[in-house]
Amino acid sequence: MTRQSREGGVTAPCGFTAHGVLCGIKADCTTPDLALIFSERPCAAAGVFTKNRVQAECVRLTRAHLADGRAQAVIVNSGNANACTGPTGASHAERMAACTAAALDIAPEDVAVCSTGVIGVPLPIEKIEGAVGVLAAGLSKEGHAAARQAILTTDTRYKEAATQCVIDGKTVTIGAMCKGSGMIHINLGTMLAFVTTDCAISAEMLSRALSDSVEHTFNCVSVDGDTSTNDTLVILANGMAGNREITQEDESYRTFVAALDDVQTVLAKKIAADGEGATKLIECIVTGASDDATARVLAKAVISSNLVKAALFGQDANWGRILCALGYSGASFTPERCSILFARADDRAYSSGADSAAPEQAEHVQPVVVFENGVPQQFDERAVLHILGSAAVQIQVMLADGNGSGCAWGCDLTYDYVKINGAYRT
Repeated sequence: MTRQSREGGVTAPCGFTAHGVLCGIKADCTTPDLALIFSERPCAAAGVFTKNRVQAECVRLTRAHLADGRAQAVIVNSGNANACTGPTGASHAERMAACTAAALDIAPEDVAVCSTGVIGVPLPIEKIEGAVGVLAAGLSKEGHAAARQAILTTDTRYKEAATQCVIDGKTVTIGAMCKGSGMIHINLGTMLAFVTTDCAISAEMLSRALSDSVEHTFNCVSVDGDTSTNDTLVILANGMAGNREITQEDESYRTFVAALDDVQTVLAKKIAADGEGATKLIECIVTGASDDATARVLAKAVISSNLVKAALFGQDANWGRILCALGYSGASFTPERCSILFARADDRAYSSGADSAAPEQAEHVQPVVVFENGVPQQFDERAVLHILGSAAVQIQVMLADGNGSGCAWGCDLTYDYVKINGAYRT
């Protein structure tokens, strides 16, 4: 089924509006820091949350609110994580939901609450309560632009995407926005992501679709090996596209999941490309593994390796570090039948915040084989340097153990990463 990218982020689907305002959570902030997403109709809803045992109060509250498979709004603040703040944290999360519900005339239980920022500092809830009326009054289709800005922390650019597909003869739209730059590792990581759709789909199937998709999209990203206390991915489906409700794993479900994969893959790559201090996106593609799950484990090990990340920052074709990472991944493969190539990846739509006109295709550069069937290869260092100097580098790992394939995305490890995180709180 043909799918078509489009503009609008979370407000692209029918019935969704958004807005973002500055409420002053951080004293030195001059850009929006409070965002709201709203559906004019109640939605089927699902979420995926951090696997860190230390969890922010907003995570606990949102998990409870989505337990019934229903929601209608999401409120998000940046600048403060509302995590590890003692008994007041839970109260503040509940007050965020309550004031948002009052402004929208919906039930507090139908509001998802998310926060991101510094851990261990009490949330200035009065500032949020004072701003939520203006936030709700400003909801619009154009409000995605302010909302996508309001959720950012150390991100250098916004991250949003949208696509359309046809289900049951109806045009279905999926929109999304996310934030994430540091404290990013497999199983989400200071990542907040919000997906909206006008598809008619049951809460059970929506949850299944989200779980299916996240395994080979967001859960294949790593920036620095840390998993946050606040990771949250929420999806809302209001059914306004008018298709027959998806209630089983049929062709309509598969079409929906494929479109969801498209959107979430774009955002996953945007997060990796915007890693704190990063100069390049690293994409590892593994083919010929015993199965897809094994391929993903191998790819994740490569992009998570600090030695690989540092080598690519230095534009050093140190393929031995890649082979080493494959070896300690815990996945089974045959090193003697392994080949490794460096190539230039397509960085369109991932290297900038814009989702509109894609830049012209970069000049074609032939991949360079550095290791083939277990044997080191002589290669042109200048040719590899040309590849490693690009904004997006692809590591191709070719195996001969089966038909499994998988991808993972990361970024290089730079001096600026240490600078950013050495003074994050102060």
